[in-house]
Amino acid sequence: MPTARPWKARLYDAYVSSGQARQQGESINPEKLFSPRKAYLNHLIRNHLPQTRDSSILDLGCGHGAFLYFLSRAGYTNIAGVDTSPEQIELAHRLGIQQAELGGVADYLGRRHDSSCDAVLLMDIIEHLGAQELFDLLDSVYRVLVPDGVCLVHAPNAEGLYGMRVRYGDFTHETAFTPNSASQIFRTVGFRSVEAFEDKPVIHGVKSIFRRALWHSLTLYDRLLLLAETGSGGAILSQNFVVRATK
Repeated sequence: MPTARPWKARLYDAYVSSGQARQQGESINPEKLFSPRKAYLNHLIRNHLPQTRDSSILDLGCGHGAFLYFLSRAGYTNIAGVDTSPEQIELAHRLGIQQAELGGVADYLGRRHDSSCDAVLLMDIIEHLGAQELFDLLDSVYRVLVPDGVCLVHAPNAEGLYGMRVRYGDFTHETAFTPNSASQIFRTVGFRSVEAFEDKPVIHGVKSIFRRALWHSLTLYDRLLLLAETGSGGAILSQNFVVRATK
């Protein structure tokens, strides 16, 4: 008989076992498991989050805890995360990341006081939501942030060269965004500043220097083509991009 459980809930329930969580092997050593993301997440921490180590930071849709792990390693002491996938939270706890808890984001934010958080992370989350769900979420994020608090977002880039690879790479994805549409949404909610950043390779060694040089040289043609058509540049061409919205 067909199961009565909603299709999206079934996919989230199996987020690790289906391979969507992209667990690197079977290691339960977090340093080894999260190694491919180490340079990138540390880059985000250094450049986009409050540097006071007792800042209150929430990771919504924290998965199995990579961002929480590197925040903790960087000395942050007031961090917490939530995810709706039991498999993800079970893995986080096996990795020793106890700041991650199982639950719905809306209920989790509903228990938070107004102006109680310095930063909220929405890493690979907003593309999973319908339009009304997204506005409801961002209204709640805005409510819990302190004045000048930061909402940091990572999402599929609809104007990226391979943006649709990410948009359709997960059956639970609902949409993709551009810097313009992200700015439209966040400013409508009330955020005073919205900045978008290209997800270019982060330099942390010889190999990454080569990748960064390739990225700049091989995207030059597309940037010039857009400049020729529109008379303006500044395109963000990475398949994902980062948005930093300030309350």
